[in-house]
This record gives sequence, C-alpha cells and structure tokens, in this order.
Amino acid sequence: MTTYYRDPEVLITSTGVWMNGREFRLSELLQVWYSKGSRSWGVIAWRGALGLTILLPVVIGVFAVLLALALDISLGDTVALAVGGILVGVAVVPVADLLLDRVDASYDRGSRSIEIWGRVREGDVLLMRTDNAQRFGRVYRALQRALEPAVRR
Repeated sequence: MTTYYRDPEVLITSTGVWMNGREFRLSELLQVWYSKGSRSWGVIAWRGALGLTILLPVVIGVFAVLLALALDISLGDTVALAVGGILVGVAVVPVADLLLDRVDASYDRGSRSIEIWGRVREGDVLLMRTDNAQRFGRVYRALQRALEPAVRR
C-alpha cells in the first residue's frame, strides 16, 4: 500500500481515501472534481492593508526628504529633515520582512473556500472543504495520483 497524503483529517492511499469522516475505496470513486467558493473580500482588504502598512513609512520618508529640499530653511534643518526622512524609510525594512511573511501566508491560505467532491453510486459527496489553498493543492494532487493507477487497470 502506498500512502500519497496523510494529515490528521485526510488519508489518501493506493487502496482508499479517508476524508470528512468517511472512507471510500478508490474503485468506489467514479469521478472527482473541485469547486471554488466566492472570494473573501475581507482577506483581500487585509492584504491591501498590509501593503499600505509597508509603503506608508517609505512614503513619509520620501515626503520628508522632498520637503527638506523644497523649503527655504537653514542647511542644518534641511540635513536633519532629510536624514530623518531617510531613517524613517529605512526603519521599515525589518518590519517589512515580517509583514511580507504575513502576505505570503495569506496567499498560501487563499481568499476563497475550495471543495473537493466525489461521485459514488449513491450520488455526489463532499470529500473536503478548506480555505487553505496550499493544503487543497497537496490533497487534490495526491488524490489524482492515487486515482491514476486505478484508471489504468
């Protein structure tokens, strides 16, 4: 027996599938497909807010440098304002790395729910529902690999 995928909620082997609390032999699955739900605009707004959070200090820094060059103030004040603006822009670098990790994680999770369906003799059954796009991809590919040898027989 070959194990294609295993986690606490899903097990896909060369003999069968265990998902959503139900077990199916591979030969029982006549067809497998997926469907995507509607987008979660909250997730998309969260990504936009993270992007703005990253850009805001850079914009403030650039504005301070431009302001220092545009104003008719003493050389010491101009240098202080320009250096302050550059420091604000540079200060975002360590924080930006953390925020970009969160943006990456939000893309891994996805912005919509995804369902894996299977057709058996009794009708269509929901095998799995998740909003984690990365996990969905792993499970669906494993399911396809498990079903390939069954089709060839």
